[in-house]
Amino acid sequence: MRSRMPFGDELRASLGSPGRVRRLGSSPRSRVWRVELPGATAVVKQIVGGADAEERYAREVAALRLAARAEPPVVPALLGIDPGKRVLVLEHLDHRHPSGDWIVGYAAALARLHAAAGPEDAGVLPRWSGPGAADVASFLGLAEALEAAVPPGLSGELDDLVRRLGRASGHALLHGDPCPGNDLHTADGIRFVDFEQASTGSGVVELAYLRIGFPTCWCVTAASAELLERAELAYRTAWRTATGTEPDGDLTDACAGWLLRGDALVERARRGAADHLALIPDQDWTWGTATARQRLVHRLGVVGALTAERADLSRLSRLSTEMRRRMLARWPALAPIPTRRP
Repeated sequence: MRSRMPFGDELRASLGSPGRVRRLGSSPRSRVWRVELPGATAVVKQIVGGADAEERYAREVAALRLAARAEPPVVPALLGIDPGKRVLVLEHLDHRHPSGDWIVGYAAALARLHAAAGPEDAGVLPRWSGPGAADVASFLGLAEALEAAVPPGLSGELDDLVRRLGRASGHALLHGDPCPGNDLHTADGIRFVDFEQASTGSGVVELAYLRIGFPTCWCVTAASAELLERAELAYRTAWRTATGTEPDGDLTDACAGWLLRGDALVERARRGAADHLALIPDQDWTWGTATARQRLVHRLGVVGALTAERADLSRLSRLSTEMRRRMLARWPALAPIPTRRP
């Protein structure tokens, strides 16, 4: 295992020769080792697999460098890189089991991560990309398959939503996959890892994870209303402290955008390969802590409630409520998504 870890001459010259090496679990798109270096324990990560490996590596390195500005830290220190082998060497951090109200500290740390980038960093990372016309068509197709009445004018309402999300301002440093498991709860605070999908945009699209149920994540959870209120206040407070401004973006729009995205029902390796919303009437599948139908029922409930007082999303509110009702009637054994992370 040790001989297979990529650790070239330049890394050895700057960091010393690695001692004991242990392979760690990771996604199929990366290889990760814990290694003893002179005076410190480190993590060696190599990004592999897929035609986008170079892009994912560049995003991770750029994001870690931007995030290193935050104080106190919100990411492990980047100790060294080997671009030729797509290798990063990172500070090793001890993870502790999160507390029951973990999302409050998580939200504050996420705000400080987001605040690490600004307008001067335009172009360092790609802009966040929201749902598009194909997502709208897929969502409306699912509504018809569920025999839910689509209100007249809804298509235009959703087109307007997609345009708003596409024009959303903001230069926040977005993690891209800020999931349970990509947050390390250390004695000195929360640090984020795995920035292969990092981008810039409105931080609210990731603040929405707390309400909509961590849409890109294996570990989906639903927090209580009291915890959500505390967490969202912690996010806004931390953002104001770091930037002196209010967060950009609309939380309701962000949640509605995640509802439209069928690819947010499957792990990354399966995204872009099928219309996953179209599969829902005939198939259900488990990913992590919940099934696709469980995830969708949760999102429909969140969006139906959030949009209830929005004149510009009133049709979506009615349809979301009706689709959720029909799904629960068709599959009465569907359980709510978990309230606690593993």
